[in-house]
Amino acid sequence: MKRRNLMKSSAALALAASVLGSAAWAENPVLKIGFVGVTSGPAAAWGISNQRSMEARADWINEAGGYKIGDTTYDIEIVSFDDQKDPKRAIAGMEKMAQEGIHYVVGPNVDDGAAAVRPVAEAQGIMYFPYAFPKELYSAPASNAVLGMVANYQSGPAIYKHLRDDKGVKTVAFVAANESDPLSQRDGGIEAAKSLGLEVVSDNVTYQVDTTDFTPVLTPVMRTQPDLLVLSGVSPANAPQLIRSARELGFQGLISTETAQDATVLREGAGDLANGFISVGGASTPEIASDDMKEFVKRYTDMFGEYNDESNTKVYALEYILATLNANPAGLDDVTAFQTTMDTFEAPNPFMKGDAKMRYVGTTSFGQKRQLAVPLVVNVYQDGEFQTLFVAEVD
Repeated sequence: MKRRNLMKSSAALALAASVLGSAAWAENPVLKIGFVGVTSGPAAAWGISNQRSMEARADWINEAGGYKIGDTTYDIEIVSFDDQKDPKRAIAGMEKMAQEGIHYVVGPNVDDGAAAVRPVAEAQGIMYFPYAFPKELYSAPASNAVLGMVANYQSGPAIYKHLRDDKGVKTVAFVAANESDPLSQRDGGIEAAKSLGLEVVSDNVTYQVDTTDFTPVLTPVMRTQPDLLVLSGVSPANAPQLIRSARELGFQGLISTETAQDATVLREGAGDLANGFISVGGASTPEIASDDMKEFVKRYTDMFGEYNDESNTKVYALEYILATLNANPAGLDDVTAFQTTMDTFEAPNPFMKGDAKMRYVGTTSFGQKRQLAVPLVVNVYQDGEFQTLFVAEVD
């Protein structure tokens, strides 16, 4: 009898503890923020860095007690959808976000996907933050997309000018995958190079993304003997293969891209042959990284066992969304309130030293503020890691 009473008491205590635990966990309402992007296939590194950045930052916020917007403190939940770099799946992902009542979505990561989801986002009242470059997504009458990084037509001229002035580059050759994103970036790069007085010696060589032997692709390009070989819009999976093939063909010039890359993939795929490769990096360097950025990198690494330099840029989207909502809580249910707030929004940048501010830019490129102000960091790969080549800003 005593044993039975003891078991009943233990069960009651366990149930009470469970209820109390659930009540503590449910103390804060949940604010869902979406991610729709590529986390599988050759371009997976781009989306994985997005998703992991959001999850690491959300976990940190929740651990600290949540994020206060107006009079309410929220726990942040990241709802993710792998679009597999397929525009149709990107649309399905955005529709899923709408069904869950999510008004703020990070992604997609490529031009086709970002363009494909625009009708859904505008019809369903969703602000989305693509890592894609078509100007029409961010220029009026479009209003719901915000560019989450520096575009190739902003970084390309900065890179080419630096290499022209500091390295004496005079001739450039472009190679691109036979897909809309890389081809668009190639065309923008060609225009930028010519405007800087550089001679474009090859501009029509393309390859299929599933190519495994790039020697036939690059052989005609190498005959033009460019000072700079630009791998337009190259995916992290294809970059080391192209670099290896170019070097094995005897190319001694500079190689660059306007897309972000993965140092681990370069090291494993090209080794020392990738030394000197120039790419757009994450929006931070040791010289400008705040203690919060260092803490973010540590938490990200602890969660996932590795760190992707591109996450220095990808950490910003969630931070901007939450800070803008904090500036005007009406945006929680009304994205037009969010859009209005963007014009005058300014808040301390937690990830940079000094008095750096988070604000929206893009007036020069798009005629309206539809871009996150993140630093343009250009990297050079050397002996297994990225080193900072230079840092710039865009308006």
